[in-house]
Amino acid sequence: MDRQDAMVQAIHTTVPGRARFKVEGLYRSEPLKKLLEFRLARNLEISHVSASALTGTILVCFNSGNTPQTIEPLISRIVQEHQHHLHNGTLPAAPGQAAATSVIRGLAPSLNTIKGYFSGPEDQPQENWHLLEAEEVLTKFNTSPDAGLSAAAVQKNLDKFGSNVLPESQPRSSWEIFYQQFNSLPVALLGAAAGLSIVTGGLVDAVLIAGVVVANAFIGYKTESEAEKTIRSLQTIMQPMTLVIRDGKLRELSSEEITLGDLVVLRPGSYVPADARLVEARHLSVDESALTGESMPVVKTCGALTEENIPLGDRVNMVFMGTLVTGGEGLAVVVAIGSFSEIGLIQTLAGEATTPETPLERQLGEVGDRLVLICAGICGGVFILGLWRGLSWLEMLRNSICLAAAAVPEGLPAAATTTLALGVRDMKRHHVLIRRLNAVETLGAVEVVCLDKTGTITHNQMSVVQIFAGMQVVKVAASKFWSPQGSLSLTEHAELERLLEVSVLCNETKVYCKEGQYSLRGTPTESAMVDLAIKAGVDVKALRRRYPLEKFNYRSEDRPFMGSFHEHPSKGQLLAIKGSPLEVLAMCDRHLRDGRKLRLKEEDRLEIESQNAAMAGD
Repeated sequence: MDRQDAMVQAIHTTVPGRARFKVEGLYRSEPLKKLLEFRLARNLEISHVSASALTGTILVCFNSGNTPQTIEPLISRIVQEHQHHLHNGTLPAAPGQAAATSVIRGLAPSLNTIKGYFSGPEDQPQENWHLLEAEEVLTKFNTSPDAGLSAAAVQKNLDKFGSNVLPESQPRSSWEIFYQQFNSLPVALLGAAAGLSIVTGGLVDAVLIAGVVVANAFIGYKTESEAEKTIRSLQTIMQPMTLVIRDGKLRELSSEEITLGDLVVLRPGSYVPADARLVEARHLSVDESALTGESMPVVKTCGALTEENIPLGDRVNMVFMGTLVTGGEGLAVVVAIGSFSEIGLIQTLAGEATTPETPLERQLGEVGDRLVLICAGICGGVFILGLWRGLSWLEMLRNSICLAAAAVPEGLPAAATTTLALGVRDMKRHHVLIRRLNAVETLGAVEVVCLDKTGTITHNQMSVVQIFAGMQVVKVAASKFWSPQGSLSLTEHAELERLLEVSVLCNETKVYCKEGQYSLRGTPTESAMVDLAIKAGVDVKALRRRYPLEKFNYRSEDRPFMGSFHEHPSKGQLLAIKGSPLEVLAMCDRHLRDGRKLRLKEEDRLEIESQNAAMAGD
């Protein structure tokens, strides 16, 4: 592949006359975006062109006499020209700008001085970080795993690149929300009818029509402004804290204070504050469902990858902003913050999306268009007919206006707005916030919903529903245990109590208590075990204090089970194991039954294996 072919790559060419290309250097480059759109739009063989600096791609629609192969050289020449100008320190001028070039060049020193006062944070360095070795990334940011960034380097990066905050959408003002309530054709018709009624002396009609319009606007304004305030208040929630190594010391900082080159310490239950390249990973697993949609945690490694264009979910040596550490530990160097992170890129793309018309808006628009045409025709005919019969033009004008006002359904906007407001209120009762009234109508028009995998419409949480302990099947329902003979008490079932204790000890889930409420941070499977123990009355924190953790032996390819070593108050050490039932069973020669330790016979093994197969089948 030569250099020109590498600059431009066709990535979507299925639809005839339409192709999307990935362009080298276009990502985060507004000048190249504008240059491509300007130059290609002048080509008579191209009907439409749209470039995106956020995705680094360009969409081109062309006539039937061309193919993606004939369009690629056109794009490549423009990119080469742009790179040539960048290399020489110049920029290609658009038509009409040549006369001002000398003036601009003469002002360059002053402009550079002023730029320092008015420009925003600089663009962050863009690299394929997953292709670089960890040592190379550390060198680029002048940091080390032991010391991290110095205070001077931190302040320099903060001044240069800004704070680690995501771009916020511009909130709608109260006047904007109020004005949008009048931005529909039926309301415009009613307003015009009210105005004409005043001109012709129909003050009562004007007041009635205006009352309907104002009531309609008030309902919509009240509903949307409350939703807007609630949504804005959610953004004031305190940012999670992050452990960072700076000047050789471990510090806890707000995510907003993180900058490029910072060394972030990753532990179970902590959120990743920015996109980062892993430097160390010890059995590290991260829940990336918020970014990739995959519900299962991803096991991370530190080694450099070899493939450039791989999906985010496969970049196992990277961690991304907003994801959750579910297990293990790690150390990562921050390579992208704020809007330059992957989640920031998604938010920026979503902010550029335009809101399409809802079905109700289209229908009201069609009704309004028909009303205008029909009313104009009928009222005009009545006016001309009255003049022809010798009536005064003022009287006929008044009659025509009254007829037009009567033809406009004053109750239609109010009825539609009230119905939508009730829908928004009902959705809020189900903890769903809707910013615009028309959105709830669009939601009601949905007939088919296509979803992928668990965690999309579920909470991505698991719960224990059945246990086999003491050679007995135990059902779990409403946080209670049930055997075929009836309800079970945990204190009366030693095998069940011991099983829950082992499940809590051999477990990385963190338990947080606040004002009598607890929350869990860990994988769905491990959290389900701890949740069951808490609901059954086990004091998890006291149990873990009684048997302090010494170390974990994690699962691996050749070891399908996990073990945890704990200090024992009297016997020295306690080993708790969980994992593949058959593998764990093979290591056992005793089992608990009716509170007694018994030798594990062959028929007992077969019974346990049979129950395991039955539960797997269910």
